[in-house]
Amino acid sequence: MSRAPAYLDHAATTPVRPEVVEAMLPYLGATFGNPSSSHAFGRAARGGLERARREVAEALGAEPGEVYFTSGGTEADNLAVIGRALAARAVGAPFGVAVAATEHKAVLAAAHAVARLGGREQLLPVDALGMIDRAAFAAALAARPAVVSVMWVNNETGVAHPVAELATEAAAAGVPLHTDMVQAFGKVPATLAGTSVALATLSGHKLGAPKGIGALVVRRGTTVEPLVTGGSQQRGIRPGTENIAGAVALGRAAALAAHEVAVEHARLSRLRADLLAGLQAALPDLVVVAAGGITAPHVLAVLVPEAESATLLMHLDRAGVAASGGSACATGAVEPSHVLTAMGVPPGLARGLVRLSLGHDSTAGDVAAAVAVFPEAVARARAATGALSRG
Repeated sequence: MSRAPAYLDHAATTPVRPEVVEAMLPYLGATFGNPSSSHAFGRAARGGLERARREVAEALGAEPGEVYFTSGGTEADNLAVIGRALAARAVGAPFGVAVAATEHKAVLAAAHAVARLGGREQLLPVDALGMIDRAAFAAALAARPAVVSVMWVNNETGVAHPVAELATEAAAAGVPLHTDMVQAFGKVPATLAGTSVALATLSGHKLGAPKGIGALVVRRGTTVEPLVTGGSQQRGIRPGTENIAGAVALGRAAALAAHEVAVEHARLSRLRADLLAGLQAALPDLVVVAAGGITAPHVLAVLVPEAESATLLMHLDRAGVAASGGSACATGAVEPSHVLTAMGVPPGLARGLVRLSLGHDSTAGDVAAAVAVFPEAVARARAATGALSRG
């Protein structure tokens, strides 16, 4: 009897939750008005938009007026990094940014863009466990960049940073801290309440909402310059007619994730522990990324010696297990992950990266399926690698 496919790539994207579909459907049909219109159709749409804004704010521990809807996490990261740097330059403050070397490509590319505009770009090193170098972080703050960015949970390795501590240190130095919360929210107890975090990014499709919707939280007292020019929507910070259905979906998904996070954290932790134990029992030479470090419960990144990630993933896929070789944004890349490189992982070993990531619909059966097929997939991948090296 054939086995149902096991989806273990939730860090790349998640299925849209039924409750989210139900919430957004009216805004794809009868409630179609432009929220900027003053008539009944517009008022109905505006009501859905503002309700979604309140839901996102409450889930994150922010104020509704601090939430700006975007097209996704990439746009939000760009608005945070580039927009904040431009705002600093506009008032004569230092024009520069400092970001962790293991940040998502959206943050790294935004930092590169600031450099192309004439600003200063600093890449902050991490240690072998993927944790930010605190001395380098402190030194960067002393240079008073417009913003410093450290992601809450790394998308490739699951490494979790002490963002609240870092934000306090940054605020004491007068530097706004931005954090990409995309992989943290709903998986770890991540809240902005009581922290000094100035800017925070959220992405809908990583927590059960559809693709194409995200949000940037801009805390009171923090300024950013818009990257898109147009009307006065969202105070002109992110103009353009809002994606009402997407915003409603994000609001509902965020509310569900915030409500369930304690239970999900414990459940995913158990599943990850079972997955790791099963893989290590079958493959004793498996290398666990950031072993002994602080990681989120939904991401397990492993390195398979003498195997190429792309070949191994192909065999896993054929066996009915969906996984990835790291960031979904880097699919097709032949160079080792920039995250692993920053952590000091040798290039040959880094090419054997496999990321297995769990989500709301992950089950013990999915874990068992992955453990069952992994050894054979590894054997086939190693055979192919050996054939290439001999050829």
